Amino acid sequence: MPALHLKSVTATVYRAPIDTPVTTAFGTMTNRPMVLVRAEDRDGAVGWGEVWCNFPQVGAEHRARLLDATLAPLAVSKTFQAPRALFEHLTTATSVLALQSGEPGPFAQVIAGIDLAVWDLAARRTGKPLWRYLGGTTPVVRVYASGLNPTHPERLASAKRDEGYRAFKLKVGFGRERDIANLQTLRETLGTDATLMIDANQGWSLNDALAIAPALERFDLKWLEEPLRADRPWSEWAALQAATGIPLAAGENISGTQDFDAALATQTLTYLQPDAAKWGGISGCKPVAEAAARHGAIYCPHYLGGGIGLLASAHLLAAVGGPGLLEIDSNPNPLRTRLCSPLDRIIDGAVTLTDAPGLGIEPDLSCIEEFRVPH
Repeated sequence: MPALHLKSVTATVYRAPIDTPVTTAFGTMTNRPMVLVRAEDRDGAVGWGEVWCNFPQVGAEHRARLLDATLAPLAVSKTFQAPRALFEHLTTATSVLALQSGEPGPFAQVIAGIDLAVWDLAARRTGKPLWRYLGGTTPVVRVYASGLNPTHPERLASAKRDEGYRAFKLKVGFGRERDIANLQTLRETLGTDATLMIDANQGWSLNDALAIAPALERFDLKWLEEPLRADRPWSEWAALQAATGIPLAAGENISGTQDFDAALATQTLTYLQPDAAKWGGISGCKPVAEAAARHGAIYCPHYLGGGIGLLASAHLLAAVGGPGLLEIDSNPNPLRTRLCSPLDRIIDGAVTLTDAPGLGIEPDLSCIEEFRVPH
């Protein structure tokens, strides 16, 4: 692997308006943001990444400024033998500052976006697709349609089924009666062969989850995602696991190798869902995904953002292998669809990545220029 000596790392912010807000148990997205990262090495090689920035609404601009002012100067300051070395340098060099500012999350997210960009850069240098550069043996990735809102979810699910999806995830946490009615409607619409999952977005207490779990079991759910807050003790997750036959899933709000190791050690999660644009990039998430397999858990990357981060998540899942599914947001988002053409064709619930170098595309930023905003 040739050494990295970055010439520049830059961030660009985009915001796309949407007609229908994306609703979760904890809040609503009224537009779709994206922080795009471009890394260029001194030899002219370029790579692309993305920073998680969905919440709060002002988060995208803040993270772009954090990259410009703090992380980019560190990234171009010296030569690194591999992307992992850059990831570790950025993490270590800003650890005290992240604590001092009370912002470990934003720092981790910006570092993750830079890490994705330099892995794309490294793969492009070799002419290999990222999935193969990372050691993968097959470009086929199973997918599921995510983000089904609580208002008439069967309409969007039906449309996604017609596009080739076979697995679907409903947002819950909007009251017992509404959640169960939505699940009943989805089962009636999609049939018993469809794979269904639900996501509570940390919306329940343990008592809430224990109370509703028996009513959910008849829907043959593949998993129950984030029924509890990510900061609740693992003893609560274990209590819920013991009380229901529905497998538990979490990981998007866990960060750091030690915390993922602690989660896996409890053996309460059947599905582990780190978000590579939120923490770790590829340098952090690939070892976590491999550790999940050793512990008998299944890696299913979380993702809810633009097209570059989605492509990176797809390549990482293909590289790791296993029976995991890639999360693809069902809701309209031109910042996703205009930048991830390799994922356009879904056949019987799966996509096939290409052999093009890196992420498999050269981003055409002119097609999203209308959404660019200053930061």
